[in-house]
Amino acid sequence: MQNNTTDNNDSDNVNSPGTASPRLRDEMRWSYLPPLMVYVAAGIQGLTGIVGTFFVKDYLGLSAEFLAALGFWAFIPWSLKIPIGHLVDLLWRFKSWLVVLGAALIATSLLIMAALIGNRDAMAELWAVNAWFVLAALLSPVGYVLQDAVADAMTVEAVPRVDKQGQAINAVTLKRMHITMQTLGRVAIIGGTVLVALINLWAFSDTKGLDGPAKLALYQSVYLMALAIPVISLLGIASARWIQHRAIHTQVARGLSLQEAKTLLAPVTERTQPNWAILGGSAVFVALTIGLGLSDWAYSQEAIFLGSCAIILWLMRRLTRSLDTTARNTLIGTAVVIFMYRATPSAGAGVSWWTIDELGFDASFFSVLSLIGSVLTLAGMFAFRRFMAERSIVYVVGFLTLASFILALPTVGMSMGLHHWTAAMTGGVVDARFIAVIDTALESPLGQIAMIPMLAWIANAAPANLKATYFAVMASFTNLALSASSLGTKYLNQIFTLDREVRDQTTQAISVAANYQDLTPLLITVMVCSVLMPVAAIVFVRRLGWRSA
Repeated sequence: MQNNTTDNNDSDNVNSPGTASPRLRDEMRWSYLPPLMVYVAAGIQGLTGIVGTFFVKDYLGLSAEFLAALGFWAFIPWSLKIPIGHLVDLLWRFKSWLVVLGAALIATSLLIMAALIGNRDAMAELWAVNAWFVLAALLSPVGYVLQDAVADAMTVEAVPRVDKQGQAINAVTLKRMHITMQTLGRVAIIGGTVLVALINLWAFSDTKGLDGPAKLALYQSVYLMALAIPVISLLGIASARWIQHRAIHTQVARGLSLQEAKTLLAPVTERTQPNWAILGGSAVFVALTIGLGLSDWAYSQEAIFLGSCAIILWLMRRLTRSLDTTARNTLIGTAVVIFMYRATPSAGAGVSWWTIDELGFDASFFSVLSLIGSVLTLAGMFAFRRFMAERSIVYVVGFLTLASFILALPTVGMSMGLHHWTAAMTGGVVDARFIAVIDTALESPLGQIAMIPMLAWIANAAPANLKATYFAVMASFTNLALSASSLGTKYLNQIFTLDREVRDQTTQAISVAANYQDLTPLLITVMVCSVLMPVAAIVFVRRLGWRSA
């Protein structure tokens, strides 16, 4: 669906940059709905997050290092957004089928996990349990990246370029509308996480008294419930067809012929030609990834990361030739800053295990934290809307870096026993859970802010016939940063070893004792990296005189 005209929601002063910014509800358009539904489905993917954490901890003998390495492989499909985005542009007429394919992959992943939990012995007869888990972990990101590439391109078309009088919308107003669209996209994703948090709060409200089989039955029901995810994304595509039919019918009712209505609502754009450099380079990338991934070479992940970096940088250089110098430098400067911000390593799964084993956090409390985080993130995106529209990426990332440093301090403090001291001083009020709630409340609104101005700039600057490709270029590069983050996390987990408590599921005897002695140095190292890496990128971009979006 392409909708470059304004629908019935358009405000009369849309082309008046001197007027006050309209309220967000006044900028709502039916054309925004289809991509937003796909984004909502992406947000709901977190429904299985808490279940996955406890299932892996209690039933799968996977180390934090292995899970970090698996995270690296899971991010590889997101690094392929350049060829996937280009294919979306080439196959735009068939975008619905791409969403269907993504939904099928997601559903397959969820069904594998549901079968693995409910019919473990039968699945083990066919293949190793851990192998099934790895397959499920790799299928779902492929499905999500397909759907995300289509949704990204649909957000470009959802924003009209002319008002209802047929006049071109000025640049200031157009930027505001793209900010609104991208903000709504993030709102849809976070809205999905709010729904997930509410479901988890209900599902895990009373799990302390459940025995092993009852817990497994609950875990399986959550995975089956998550099959709503692909259904919602398919409903998004169905709504696109309905909205397009409704818009055409409205124009025909005003006296236009059917062909005139279609031309008005979907102007003919330059046909996208295959970029063989992108397709060829991507084929090399896929071959390299599969070949090294199937090998036993100890440094296959590092080789894949460096090779993918080289290929993606080459593809970016080829694609950005069509941009003028200012726009190209803006794209590069923005990419560098976002890359370093997202590439900062995390502490890994061991921190979650520590909060379960040492702090006594259970699934119900994790659900509370998730709900608080999602709701405040949603509120924060509205509160920071003007901040995102008026500030550069460099300013935003600098602000987020400082905030992240400050908000990491309570967790570091708790690793050294801060919660015991505060509980003693306050009569048990300010304990570990109290600190975790406050820290989550302050940190949550910051997570999505950095991406919105960048997405809005791409939507505003991308050529109409290469919308998905341009989104994919930036997404591949910044998502490659998440692979770098996974590698960094793996290295840190090799240096600082954290072991969770593992019990025999039959006898409940402890087979592996909990060991979190390296937790504090691990958290301090992560905190230092989270400051030094973004600051270095900002200084680098400034020294070269590049701009950022």
